[in-house]
Order: sequence, then structure tokens, then C-alpha cells
Amino acid sequence: MTLDFFARALLEVTLAGALAGLVGVLVVLRERAFFTMSLTHATFPGAVAAAMLGVSIPLGAAVAAVALVAIAVGIGRIRSQGPAVASGIMLTAGFALGALLQSLGPLAIDVESFLIGQVLAVSGADIALTATLLAVAIVVWALAGPHLVFSSADEGGYRRAGLRPWIPETLALALIAATVVAIMPVVGAILGVALIVAPAAAARLVVRDWRAMLVVAPLIAIASGVLGLLASRWLELAAGGAIALVAAAFYGLAWIRAEAARRPRGTIETRTP
Repeated sequence: MTLDFFARALLEVTLAGALAGLVGVLVVLRERAFFTMSLTHATFPGAVAAAMLGVSIPLGAAVAAVALVAIAVGIGRIRSQGPAVASGIMLTAGFALGALLQSLGPLAIDVESFLIGQVLAVSGADIALTATLLAVAIVVWALAGPHLVFSSADEGGYRRAGLRPWIPETLALALIAATVVAIMPVVGAILGVALIVAPAAAARLVVRDWRAMLVVAPLIAIASGVLGLLASRWLELAAGGAIALVAAAFYGLAWIRAEAARRPRGTIETRTP
């Protein structure tokens, strides 16, 4: 049975939401939100170069992501630098390179679709890529979950235990990069960080155990994708922007709930003049 364009889009946002939620937990636990934001910008030149060469755009973004992860790991191992420096370099240089490539000549594909996504135009190949990476993310969490959490919470203790922190770090960065590439058709290169980080951050406010986060975060991300897609259809909005706004709204609701739970009932906040 052949799905129409909206059914394909609905399936894609569901798969992308589940993937973004699972990988978002990794991003939040390892405090790699800035890296994720820089990566969403830095894969932009790979997508532009692929469009110029007439090859697969996800393939071009993936090649750029692999190179950027290698650079980030290398810079991050320099003691005087660190991951924040690597992320800052990737954010500015990557997006600048994409803008430069874009200015070299006209593209057959609208560049705006790289930036904010074009979920209504997803293909069967896009859906297959997202489904494959979702399966990979599930396997990674099932096999290496305790190692990822241990190294995230106490890298020094992980090293003292005779283990190598760079292995889970490289695995985490590779999974984040692959997710950024996979969800690019849904929310684009700019808004991808919202679908990855916001649901996981909201889940962390609602539950504390990382295993519970692996359930709650994907559910929030899927709801963000589905509600954002429906809102874009009903209100004639850009789907990528609507999805990102719904994800941010879920985080806002989780924050309000967490703040309300922290304040004892029956107390009134007073201020001394």
C-alpha cells in the first residue's frame, strides 16, 4: 500500500521523535546541548555541497558530520581546549562555509528546506534511514547504556575503573551526529536541536531515573512532532517551526510543574522591601 504525502510525514515525525527522544537523553546526560546545536549548523555545508553535486543530501550531511565528529573528538582531547571550544569552532565555521558554498552558484533545491525542514516532502528513503537509526539507538542503549551513563556522570571514576572514556564519548557523538542528519528533513539544520534537547530536558524535570527518561523523552518528542505537524496543517504554518515550538512548550510545562512541586503547599512567597 502506497502512503500519501501526509501519511508519510506523520510516520516520519513519529520515527524521528522516537529517535530524537532517545538520543536527546544522551545529549542531556552528557551536557552536549551546545555541541548538538553546533552540529546542526555545521552539517549545513555538507547538505549544500551535496545539492550542488546532485547527490543525496543526507549523504552529504552525513559526510560532513563524520568529519566534524572527528574534529570535535580531536580538539576535545587537547587539555587546554575542550569540547566547548570545539563546538564553538564548528558552529561558526560550519555555517559560514555553508553560506559561502550557497553563494557560489544557484541550487536546484531551496536552501530554506535545509534550514527549517520540509517534512511534507519526505521520501521512503528518508523514512527508512530514520527507522534504521532508531533501531541502532535502541541497540546502543540496550548494550552500552550503563557505560554511557557512568561515563557521563563521573568521567574520572570511569577512567579510574580502568575504562576508556573516549570510547563512549565517540559513540555518543556519532549517534548525535547521525540523529541530526536523520531528522534534517523534519525540522531542518537549524531547528533540529529543539526536537533533540527539549523533550529530553523536559523528561529530566519530570523523572530522575535515566531508564524512565528513555521512555518519557521519546513520548514527548513524538507528541511534539505529531502535534506540530497537525498544527502546521490546520494553521498553515511551517511544519519545522511548529514542531520546534511545541517541543519548547512541553519543556515550559515541565519546568512549571517542577517549580510547583518544589514549593510547599500552603506557603506564600514574600519579599522583604
